[in-house]
Amino acid sequence: MVCMPLMLSACSSAPKQADASTADAGTKIIKPSGISQFFGFISPYRITVQQGNFVSEEMASQLKEGMTREQVRFILGTALLTDMFHEDRWDYPFRLQKPNGEVITSKLAIHFKNNTVEKFERGPLPTEKEYLAQITTAAIATRNENMTPTEPQKKK
Repeated sequence: MVCMPLMLSACSSAPKQADASTADAGTKIIKPSGISQFFGFISPYRITVQQGNFVSEEMASQLKEGMTREQVRFILGTALLTDMFHEDRWDYPFRLQKPNGEVITSKLAIHFKNNTVEKFERGPLPTEKEYLAQITTAAIATRNENMTPTEPQKKK
């Protein structure tokens, strides 16, 4: 009897992928749904996983056509993906998976011609303030769940 909820929660713990209609560039947020929310109280401990290069709206707004590769690297950092078959394209993918299963992704692609920026592709990107709110909210929620009040805290 106890095994059935455990099996169901394990199968549904993986977040659903975005459909083709939302496959454009920019920030995407995928939230867990269905049975994974219902059986969430028996799921294992999960950490926040951040992968890739975070590029904020402020950083991307500094990009201009005609900038050199060095100038782009100074603003955004080293590109995570540089394809040897497409040397004139740099990709800056980003993925943040929260313990609750919510996944936030964004990407930025920069195209060069003659070692200067020809164009760049991006969707809406989060500001630095929004990003900090996203990662600190998860950290605060996890910390509050694990804390129990001590005697002096109970008396206040």
